[in-house]
Amino acid sequence: MYVSKLTLKNWRNFRHANVRLGWRQFLVGPNASGKSNLLDVFRFLRDIAKKRGGGLQEAIQRRGGLSRIRCLNARKDPEVSIGVEIAASDARPRWRYEIGLRQESRGFRRQYISFERVWDRDRQILARPNEQDEMDAERLEETYLEQVNNNEAFRGLRQFFEDIRYAHLVPQLIRHADEIQGRVVEDDPFGQGFLQTVAGTPSRTRKSRFTRINKVLKAAVPQLRDLQFERDETTGRPHLAGRYEHWRPNAGRQRENQFSDGTLRLIALLWSLLEGDAPLLLEEPELSLHTGVVEQLPSLLHRAGRKRRRQILVSTHSSELLSDPGIGGEEVLLLSPGAEGTAVTVSSDERDVRLVLEAGACVGEAVVARTRPVGLRQGLLPF
Repeated sequence: MYVSKLTLKNWRNFRHANVRLGWRQFLVGPNASGKSNLLDVFRFLRDIAKKRGGGLQEAIQRRGGLSRIRCLNARKDPEVSIGVEIAASDARPRWRYEIGLRQESRGFRRQYISFERVWDRDRQILARPNEQDEMDAERLEETYLEQVNNNEAFRGLRQFFEDIRYAHLVPQLIRHADEIQGRVVEDDPFGQGFLQTVAGTPSRTRKSRFTRINKVLKAAVPQLRDLQFERDETTGRPHLAGRYEHWRPNAGRQRENQFSDGTLRLIALLWSLLEGDAPLLLEEPELSLHTGVVEQLPSLLHRAGRKRRRQILVSTHSSELLSDPGIGGEEVLLLSPGAEGTAVTVSSDERDVRLVLEAGACVGEAVVARTRPVGLRQGLLPF
């Protein structure tokens, strides 16, 4: 299943947004336009739905409170709302979920649900506030999504949200894990516990994934061969290790602390693509990678998503990544900041973009230039 439609009101950068989504979707816009905040909508729904360490209040507080989530352009309408449609194919949606959030204007300043609704196909099966909520207002501090006693009719929806994955690996957290020894953020979005994840994967599954990863590394990082998982004989700590071929006849062994940033990010990206079939959120996967590798990422994402029927959403600034002729204009969401917040449009719905695409240009040529700040378009970078 995949998220086929997203509707927002007063969510961070977005006063209003209403867009259709596909199995592969790219988010493009200038810095601070809200690409990460748009991806965070899906993480927020995941955090609400978690059986452990989740729930509405925890999800809101993790983001600094509702006042930090609410769009600065909300003005007299303080309600924040999210609506999603979940489809199994390109047909009508299987699920619809809508939630509205408000904060008390005085007193305890409680953050509560203004509405929560669920549809199973065309039949509405949840509408809150209900009679029980009217009798006990504290019930509105929790969603039914997080309550096992109340979500029996839509457990499939809850599981869909909980399975959503986000990946934005920071190589230094892997390379210097022993020195840092910091707290691993829940769900480990930055890869600090990546080696532990690899270690906890069943050996047959791990071996199968490394076989496929090695095929890509053979082309992208030709000196690095035979990537494997191993444990330190003394400490038992997990490591990645491979043969690094050089001028000597016997190639030297290297571990992850000797791998380049790009190599570590590529390995983690490939692992993420092979891990499950839930929606995958990728933040600027082109970072630290060679242009030649970046140009191949769209086809790699397409093949991985198609094989597993997995939705993949990607934020990017890279014209190289968007140079793939197989990317359609409908696969790119254009984020355009304005005085009333950021607008989200499908790039092919923009007339000037559509004309450039019809002339034979790739999406990268048609879209990325539009996201460049006005000062840079004029060649101005005062210092």
